[in-house]
Amino acid sequence: MAFRKALKRTVMVGGGAIATVFGLSQVIEYRKKQARLALVAAESELKVPFADELPARQEQLAALQNTEEFDVLVVGGGATGVGCALDAVTRNLKTALVERSDFSSGTSSRSTKLIHGGVRYLQKAIMQLDYEQYKMVKEALLERANLLEIAPHLSAPLPIMLPVYKWWQLPYYWAGIKMYDVVAGIYCLKSSYVLSKSKALELFPMLKKDKLVGAIVYYDGQHNDARMNLAIGLTAARYGAAVANYTEVVHLLKSTDPQTGKQKVCGAHCRDVITGKEFDVKAKCVINATGPFTDSLRKMDNQESQNICQPSAGVHIVIPGYYSPDNMGLLDPATSDGRVIFFLPWENMTIAGTTDTPTSVTAHPIPGEDDINFILREVRNYLSADVEVRRGDVLAAWSGIRPLVTDPNSKDTQSICRNHVVSISDSGLVTIAGGKWTTYRSMAEETLDAAVERLALSAGPCKTVGLMLDGAKGWTPTFYIRLVQDYGLEKEVAQHLASTYGAKAYDVAKIAQVTGQRWPIVGKRLVSEFPYIEAEVLYAIKEYACTAIDIIARRTRLGFLNVQAADEALPRIVEIMGKELDWSQEKRTVPDQGCRAELDAARKFLYHEMGYRSRSEQLTKTSEINLDYQEVVRYKKRFHKFDKERKGFITTVDVQQVLENINVHIDENSLHEILNEVDLNKNGQVEIDEFLQLMSAVKKGQVSDSRLAILMKTVEESLDKRGPVTVDRSGGGV
Repeated sequence: MAFRKALKRTVMVGGGAIATVFGLSQVIEYRKKQARLALVAAESELKVPFADELPARQEQLAALQNTEEFDVLVVGGGATGVGCALDAVTRNLKTALVERSDFSSGTSSRSTKLIHGGVRYLQKAIMQLDYEQYKMVKEALLERANLLEIAPHLSAPLPIMLPVYKWWQLPYYWAGIKMYDVVAGIYCLKSSYVLSKSKALELFPMLKKDKLVGAIVYYDGQHNDARMNLAIGLTAARYGAAVANYTEVVHLLKSTDPQTGKQKVCGAHCRDVITGKEFDVKAKCVINATGPFTDSLRKMDNQESQNICQPSAGVHIVIPGYYSPDNMGLLDPATSDGRVIFFLPWENMTIAGTTDTPTSVTAHPIPGEDDINFILREVRNYLSADVEVRRGDVLAAWSGIRPLVTDPNSKDTQSICRNHVVSISDSGLVTIAGGKWTTYRSMAEETLDAAVERLALSAGPCKTVGLMLDGAKGWTPTFYIRLVQDYGLEKEVAQHLASTYGAKAYDVAKIAQVTGQRWPIVGKRLVSEFPYIEAEVLYAIKEYACTAIDIIARRTRLGFLNVQAADEALPRIVEIMGKELDWSQEKRTVPDQGCRAELDAARKFLYHEMGYRSRSEQLTKTSEINLDYQEVVRYKKRFHKFDKERKGFITTVDVQQVLENINVHIDENSLHEILNEVDLNKNGQVEIDEFLQLMSAVKKGQVSDSRLAILMKTVEESLDKRGPVTVDRSGGGV
């Protein structure tokens, strides 16, 4: 309460500038003291019953079914839901959590990957004298500092450049960014600074040079959002919370209060999505933390409930890492329609986004081609003309649904404050709606405070400030070196494991198989260009992964980084999981059919939700072959080097024969995958029209990195260098 009272001293003064009149230093010192005390309390008082090994999913389901009554049942396994579960269990409340899909399967895995206070919201706070926006920024900056502290392996500061193309904007933006630093106070990650034009281009050489005046660099945090979500949930499980993914709420349970005669929510009737088994989970308090589906659960409680969430779709795209520096993001504060676009390095790739458009609620949002092209157009606006931004360079795309709190008078989602609302219905259903990733912890604290007070739960104060998340203890920036030295892992793989699992990376390394090579000694990769290894699939099952989608989307981020690479890794992932989980028996199908169903489901996910459809349609939509006469002749000549019999099509056998002539060996499965990308009618062969269509799409930038196009060009150049074999050298002929 003292912290909240101190915050109330913050007022607006001086024609829109916001400053603290009383006690800013006291507020900051109080917060630091609070964090230290909470950390000490957490480490000395809290018991960690599952510190060594997590209970299996079946054990968690058994706990849900066999516990007479929980104190708290959280519905929703996104960032807010797992945050509530961790807050509750560390207050010594008997806690359960159910999620109808996988942890972080919705909005929480589809963010911009930033831990930020919100520069844009601070601008609105100042320009519109909006105290609520200011409070949200202040809270988010404090939470940003806490999140970077409790999960240092999953998060880090990231410098973000704001390019300036008009002289008058330089002092304007500088003042705003400096205010951002001031509001952060001692929790400012690093001080912002101004760059000259030449220095800006040195740090970000892809930037458009024309009319560039200079740039301002400020700092925010970046994290692996899905992994962070999972780490919070796993931490709650280690402290004793019964958490279960793929467990949906069918309907809420209610009982009659003997004193008032009113109906009270007393739990939920749940269904195990995997087995279909249904059961009741009794609880004194049910918390609705279902993000975009908030209103669906509220209507289970009361059909007359008014909607309080307005969903907004945000689309992101992933393009190759060479589009941005390794450790410098970029912010475009003034796009053509007023939206903000981020351009950020992430996992050795580049993320660009996001859009902000009203949408309907769905469990499977699909990135639209219009949104993808909008982002590409905006990216072209601030990158050098030397950098050709091609549609074919989009390696993955996804859409996330923000659960914005509605204002009935608002006309668009951009004007809605990203703040949150905690409400408790007449029947006792506690709802936490709105908010954003960065403030998940404070939102959970406020939710539990309200629940404890209103429902008279016996609980202590919040203990999550400074509470280290799963894998954080024992991790250091040089932890990966020990993995290399102790287990013989590749450096890149070791760095990935350390930055994903923290100190728990040892557990993954221990189950990594020996490669049989001189180096690396252990750790077989799922795909060659990414550091994910097969042992992670086995470890993911221990962390409640139930489907192949869980692996490619959330336990690794392969589906978010490159849909084609994810598609190639799927057969091996499904093979490992099928053997470990005995899918053919569990799914009551004939052998291998369970794995087949999983493979099809994962490919459908990539096709619809990760942008594979949009990527492949760049070829199929190019019905017209946009090549001039000389290009057609050149490409037909190239094609006929493989189609020597002039059949009009080529197969893997044709390609294999040509490759053997130049002593190049590619296995048949890989060749099949290469041709299948271009085989539009899926008849097992590539016709000459399909090849010309491919080359036309490559020319227009709609398709890039086509393995078949590059392979055929390379082979042609190799054959041409050899030249014709003379009769003399061949022995004179017959």
